[in-house]
Amino acid sequence: MKIKLIFIITIVFCSAIYGQQEPQYSQYMYNMSTVNPAYASGQSGLISTGLLYRRQWTGIEGGPQTANVFGNIPLSEKIELSVNYVNDRIGDAIPVNNDYVNMDFAYITRISDRIKLSYGLKAGINSFKIDPSRSDVADDPAFSDNSATTQLNIGAGLYLFTSNFYAGVSSPNLLPSDVDIDGIGVAETKTHIYGVAGYVFDFVSEVKLKPSFVVKQVIDSPLTFDLSLNSLIYDKFELGVSYRYTDAFIALAGFNITQNLKIGYSYDFSVSDLSGYNNGSHEVVLLYNFDLLKFGNKHTSPRFF
Repeated sequence: MKIKLIFIITIVFCSAIYGQQEPQYSQYMYNMSTVNPAYASGQSGLISTGLLYRRQWTGIEGGPQTANVFGNIPLSEKIELSVNYVNDRIGDAIPVNNDYVNMDFAYITRISDRIKLSYGLKAGINSFKIDPSRSDVADDPAFSDNSATTQLNIGAGLYLFTSNFYAGVSSPNLLPSDVDIDGIGVAETKTHIYGVAGYVFDFVSEVKLKPSFVVKQVIDSPLTFDLSLNSLIYDKFELGVSYRYTDAFIALAGFNITQNLKIGYSYDFSVSDLSGYNNGSHEVVLLYNFDLLKFGNKHTSPRFF
């Protein structure tokens, strides 16, 4: 019982100080639906899929590890679907697993010849599981009976975009919830609110620049944001830098292997209070587009957002 009490107090304490409740990504721009369910590519017939893996705070045992499998499926010029599966794991001796399965529905309206506005809804299921199998509390029936729970997730967003500009506001989870173990609350999910914007400039011949930002607000927590500057060179190479407020400087790189296949990598240089205890964070993403309707000639230039 003493070990169990210590474990519960630790979880509660970590929940109180840990502001990153939902998985965070340095390369969120490659899967914008994780930030805004109203995201739409506006490219009919081009299905975008991807795999992402993030290892956060390397050097710290039990640091967060996130895997994401996703797909964006335009059904018509007005309707797009996005599907996301995320596994987020934190902890070592007693790991905590969060599994998210979500589907986004985006409806696109045209405001003018250039400007479109998308309305998005998210629906899904979140599974929270504590795995004490390798710990000293593995034989405690309280954990074997009450170590997992499943919750409904509902989100919404708005996304305004043109061929070289986007802006949006969203809340991927509108249903705050609590997680209990043996009648004791060990985690609390707060509503997250996001704001995003970006603009693509033709800087010089064969070079495009995209300044962008994402603002993140967790209810009852301080505001935070990412500022980014990315470049696309000869429609092949991407290089960029980003700054996450009070947390990290980030280096980003990407390469279009073919017209439909792309790989990206980012490294976070930590500047938070944890900077002396970890070796930074690594993130790798692999993207592939399926041109099912053979619109390859139409999509001659890769999208930059």
